[in-house]
Amino acid sequence: MPTTLNEQQETIRKFRSIANFPTVIGAIDCTHIRVKKVNADGGQLYINRKEFSSINVQVVCDADLKIMDIVTRWRGSVHDSRIFRECRLKQRFEAGAFSGILLGDSGYPCTPYLFTPLLNPTTPQEERYNRSHIRTRNTVERCFGLWKQWFRCLLRGMFGDIETAKKQLLHVLYYTIWPLT
Repeated sequence: MPTTLNEQQETIRKFRSIANFPTVIGAIDCTHIRVKKVNADGGQLYINRKEFSSINVQVVCDADLKIMDIVTRWRGSVHDSRIFRECRLKQRFEAGAFSGILLGDSGYPCTPYLFTPLLNPTTPQEERYNRSHIRTRNTVERCFGLWKQWFRCLLRGMFGDIETAKKQLLHVLYYTIWPLT
């Protein structure tokens, strides 16, 4: 995540240029990475709502589709909002570490630092808010698409045992973030 005020302002400027949504510092969402069926105790906890075994990975990206924050430790059955509720990034937002906000989908709670779309917009202003929100938040969806094209194992799934799959995921993350450091 951008740490200095200048970095944060530059990130906000880039997001604003997408659809004129002010003060956005990141787009957040989760994606399921398929894993081989876990037969051990608790294996059913890896089954997601689409009924396949997975690890639920939370990502925050910037307007250039670069991953700024990632959480990889949750089983597939865990809801996106719980992952965010228990991550360090939420604590940093609550402590006032950032001057901007995150954009998330309707699976997240709307808070002073995480904006979600309006479920039933009724005015032209609310519809404009939703259009701008959707276009701006779409960066994280595009980030997932590129990530899964670059690392096809994320698209196909990881089919070793769960510990091997977690190690493979860490290697992919290293090679995803390494060029950025």
